[in-house]
Amino acid sequence: MFLVSVVAVRHAAVSYTGRTVLRDVTLDVTDGQFVAILGANGSGKSTLIKTILGLVPLAGGEIDLFGTPQRRFKSWARIGYVPQRMGAGSGVPATVGEVVASGRLSRRGIFRPPGGADRAAVRAALTDVGLLDRIGDPVTTLSGGQQQRTLIARALAGQPDLLVLDEPTAGVDAASQEAFAAALGRFGQRGGTVLLVAHELGPLEPLIDKAVVVHDGRIAYEGQVPEPAGHHADPGHDHVHPHAAPERPGICVAPTDRMPAN
Repeated sequence: MFLVSVVAVRHAAVSYTGRTVLRDVTLDVTDGQFVAILGANGSGKSTLIKTILGLVPLAGGEIDLFGTPQRRFKSWARIGYVPQRMGAGSGVPATVGEVVASGRLSRRGIFRPPGGADRAAVRAALTDVGLLDRIGDPVTTLSGGQQQRTLIARALAGQPDLLVLDEPTAGVDAASQEAFAAALGRFGQRGGTVLLVAHELGPLEPLIDKAVVVHDGRIAYEGQVPEPAGHHADPGHDHVHPHAAPERPGICVAPTDRMPAN
């Protein structure tokens, strides 16, 4: 079966003020996949998705989005982005519904007023994350987890083909993590593609088709989610810490047959 490419990264390199952050990164995400990018803080995983989105410039290599070179890609409405723990409407007197409605701007444009399809998409997205009953509430009255769910709803309201999330469950409550997982599962069932950055997976793990481990700016492993090892495998410890390639020192995942030898 022919697999349709959604994201194709080839030998990407990124540098900040002379310091190399990503080096020789190659990554493929195909239509309908749920791909998790894992790694320790500072490994380069968030930089990787920001580079894919064009928020950080390439120093070398190439990126294609939906088969089009990134530099010529114009169909940004096909991509929904959920940033890392951004305060949704922090300091801005906006309601939950208004924040989510802003996710429709890439579809309808700035100057065209919202129509019935826009309002329906907002309500559907809030229903998906379990916050429809808060549609008229100020965003500032929500918990941190609810604010993050609002940001996911904003991205879903744009009806993207690809959803890119940067550590959406970091530091949020268990109920919100379960809501994230359910909403992303339904998005995948509708044919959507997900590219997710995470330090720990929790309830998202069963959804993942492919895990990509970033270590020191390189792809250190690609395959099924690595098994925890040592104290990380103890009951109640749900962290996934694949900090390095299986053969490198400091690895916190067990070398099993799920990790093919390099």
